[in-house]
Amino acid sequence: MIQEEKFIKIKFFLDLEKEEKWLNKMGQNGYAFERKSLFYYFKKTNTSNGIIKIDFRRFKHNKDFTDYISMFEDSGWKHISGTKSSGTQYFRLIDKEKNEDIFSDVHSRAGRYKRIADMCLFYELLFVALFIVSVSQGMVEIQNLFLPKEWYLTPGLWELEGFSFVWAFLFETPFALYRGCSWLICIVFAILNGIFAIKSSLTYRKNIREE
Repeated sequence: MIQEEKFIKIKFFLDLEKEEKWLNKMGQNGYAFERKSLFYYFKKTNTSNGIIKIDFRRFKHNKDFTDYISMFEDSGWKHISGTKSSGTQYFRLIDKEKNEDIFSDVHSRAGRYKRIADMCLFYELLFVALFIVSVSQGMVEIQNLFLPKEWYLTPGLWELEGFSFVWAFLFETPFALYRGCSWLICIVFAILNGIFAIKSSLTYRKNIREE
């Protein structure tokens, strides 16, 4: 008997079907998928690993999430990983007599990409709004991006010497970086979510056309 060995894999997917194929290939090679947070958690086994399928849904209420899981379990699918707010939900087929697909038709299968696109679009607009508010309230001064000295507000900092300067500089640097660069985070995340939204929308349309 092979002793169970747990380990972590680091991967990133924009396509749920590619993620499914990778997880199922891992299962065929004897690596049972256990859960996902930031990373994928597996264990090495000598038992048969059922087919993995992925859905994307978020819930406001625990009852709705519980009913959702129960519906799949009644159809022979065990919920492996995912929370009511995580979006990505992982299921394993435990009843081989049941359908090997958790989706009843093309539209329900493609719908998960539509939900991802809607979520990414929401966050894109949110980060854009945060950036606009920050600029309008004077919290962001883009012209100071290349003037890092302006990020430091300690009076007389640049006139200090020796240990006093080192201590004051190191103490304020995290706050200075936040003041000077935090708005870039909004821009970066807005762009990334825009890319994810476009990618998911294209995948959704592709799946619908293939009906």
